[in-house]
Amino acid sequence: MRVAFCSSEVVPFAKTGGLADVSGALPPAVAELGAEVKLFMPLYDSIPVDDYGFIYAQDLHQMPVPVAGREQPVNVFYGHLPDSEVEVYLIDCPHYYHRGSIYTDDADESERFILLQHAAFRIMQRYAWSPDVIHCNDWQSALMPAMLRTVYDWDDLFKPTATVLSIHNIGYQGLFAPSAIDKAGLSRAAWYQGGPMEMHGAFSFLKTGISYSDIVSTVSETYAHEIQTPEFGAGLDSALRARGGDLYGILNGIDPAVWNPATDPHLAANYDVESLGDKAKNKKALLADFGLPYDPKVPVLGIVSRMAEQKGFDLLQPILEPLLREHAVQLVVLGSGQPNLENFFNWAATTFPRQVGVYVGYNDALAHRIEAGADFFLMPSHYEPCGLNQMYSLAYGTIPIVHRTGGLADTVHDWHEMGGQGNGFSFYDPSPFALMTTIVRALAIFKDKKAWRAMQRRGMETDFSWGKSAARYMDLYWRAVHKHRGE
Repeated sequence: MRVAFCSSEVVPFAKTGGLADVSGALPPAVAELGAEVKLFMPLYDSIPVDDYGFIYAQDLHQMPVPVAGREQPVNVFYGHLPDSEVEVYLIDCPHYYHRGSIYTDDADESERFILLQHAAFRIMQRYAWSPDVIHCNDWQSALMPAMLRTVYDWDDLFKPTATVLSIHNIGYQGLFAPSAIDKAGLSRAAWYQGGPMEMHGAFSFLKTGISYSDIVSTVSETYAHEIQTPEFGAGLDSALRARGGDLYGILNGIDPAVWNPATDPHLAANYDVESLGDKAKNKKALLADFGLPYDPKVPVLGIVSRMAEQKGFDLLQPILEPLLREHAVQLVVLGSGQPNLENFFNWAATTFPRQVGVYVGYNDALAHRIEAGADFFLMPSHYEPCGLNQMYSLAYGTIPIVHRTGGLADTVHDWHEMGGQGNGFSFYDPSPFALMTTIVRALAIFKDKKAWRAMQRRGMETDFSWGKSAARYMDLYWRAVHKHRGE
């Protein structure tokens, strides 16, 4: 199985969100199952190529790539994902990628990712490398299935090539003026109201990918169902329902080499399922980090998140004050984002200085310490395609409290609903009342140490590694190949 993997961001080279985590973890995981993987991404000015051992690809010097009616010369740097056999090709074009950030609001934003996709095709052509599958990710590489069928349909190299499009967050769709169709070298014949490329009068990269790919996947089974509904489909629900027979949900995994309480270098004390008592040392250290008093009987709620409305903090705002006044509970928060939410959490820390600690910003080490030191992890998201923090929490014996949506529904099973066999707490109705009653239910179980310890062990013994997910992707790749070849 030969897989071309195209993504706008990849850990450890460049990251804004979960797409980068998947793009850095899935290719090596499928490579371990025998796939030959080549990964294509832009060379942003923030990527130190020397630090990662990349070399200049002399045989691709000033390679012409079509974009916006011209041939744009690009260079390529070649290397590997760390500790893997996955080949990485960084597309070097300072005109487009030296912008100080991965994404921009610039007028030529469409051209930046049109270039990426054509460059991937040109590199494969230069090396006469015929992939069995092109795996596209989100809108930034969603035009490749259409390009394959039209722009590159003359090249026998790609005759056997199938396509898989993964939707990591349907809220981001790559909407541009119809002129971007011409810039991509595609035909406007398929651009008409309600057609496979059109969305609210704009040219949609993502809808085009949904329409032309052999298989569409997303990052959890529940999210695959949700995005086919008007509530969660962000206007693409009808297009996804039309592809319902080719739409699959595969849960993301986590990297146990990075997220493992037994080996995590950021923790005050390492522990595993057999030494759960040492988790308390991390709670004590975490509270010291935030300048809060330690009491083993007082449960700690943790939050590590972007501060955005999607994350459901509007559900927490009306109930936080009564929760803190009426219950012995503490809250530690790490994140940044919308000023109104940052201000809300800072207000809480000022008003309840012995119960609330807040760090506005990003701190990776502190994120690990919150996962290890908190008793509960709070994720009341309105929607969550997959979510990773709830899986980190379960691996660390920290009980998640979540809104039952997307990947949260697939990974967190309510203690009461499961008759005492669950691994966390969840609520269906996205309301402050439902969140409050769920937190109160959780606080009651915290006092039952036998039940509490059983719930912790159940979460820590669950396998959330990429191995299981990678095997499902390999099955999906073969499904795409057989479909494309009419087998």
